[in-house]
Amino acid sequence: MVSELPANKPIPWPKQLKFMEGHGERILGGQRAAALKVGLLGAYLGRALMLVMASFVIRNLWLRMLGAAYLFKIAVAHLGIDPFAKREMEESETNGALMGVGGKGFWYTVLLVELADLAFSIDNVVAAVALSSHILIVMLGVALGIVTMRFAAQIFTVMIEREPILAPTAYMLVLNIAAELLIEEGATLLGYHVHFVHWQKFAISVGTIALALVYAHVPLVHRILHPLVYALRVVFGVVNRIIDLLLWPIGWLFRVLFSGIRSLFHLTSKSAA
Repeated sequence: MVSELPANKPIPWPKQLKFMEGHGERILGGQRAAALKVGLLGAYLGRALMLVMASFVIRNLWLRMLGAAYLFKIAVAHLGIDPFAKREMEESETNGALMGVGGKGFWYTVLLVELADLAFSIDNVVAAVALSSHILIVMLGVALGIVTMRFAAQIFTVMIEREPILAPTAYMLVLNIAAELLIEEGATLLGYHVHFVHWQKFAISVGTIALALVYAHVPLVHRILHPLVYALRVVFGVVNRIIDLLLWPIGWLFRVLFSGIRSLFHLTSKSAA
């Protein structure tokens, strides 16, 4: 998500935060660096919230499934081709990319990063609490994990510039995580026990990255797998369209609420002037 943002452009502050222009860039940097830093803050807050609610999260199967479902939605939304869309999406055969990612805007990207962080927090904290009953050890482990991931995110952004195939591969990894969580929690809901151990998750992730790199750089493999990849993208696009239709009432409600909040800010700024 963050890799889509320009590295050197300033943050587009809304009217109510125009006073942050200049000062904000000196602290946060350009849009890409700022999104990572704001995401870091949100990750700490999200995991702190999940730690406080750890016992509730562990007991609430539906909350964990909701987090997994959100990660699934992120993945199919970025990987899929919408067969019902009128405009044609340009295929990038030279770099072997699975999809072209369009810019969504700074604040929209920040929102997606925060929501994804919150979804990841659920699984992260549940796993940490399961490993240790000492809350201070759990908090230290979660905090170190966030810092490590943020440094890794900056390195990954540079790697994407050199290997464009890694951008869609990142969403494939998110899809893997979502599928693992949905399978585990769905099995629990049905009364079965399914658990992916660490080496299995690691092997799936490494295999996904390796296959993506081979797909991008070996022409024969690209020609063989491209029809299957394209078909999967169409399936993802259809699934994403169905999810969007099912969630349309909720999206409409949020748009109404946000438009009301914007109007309130507008009236407040007018009265202050």
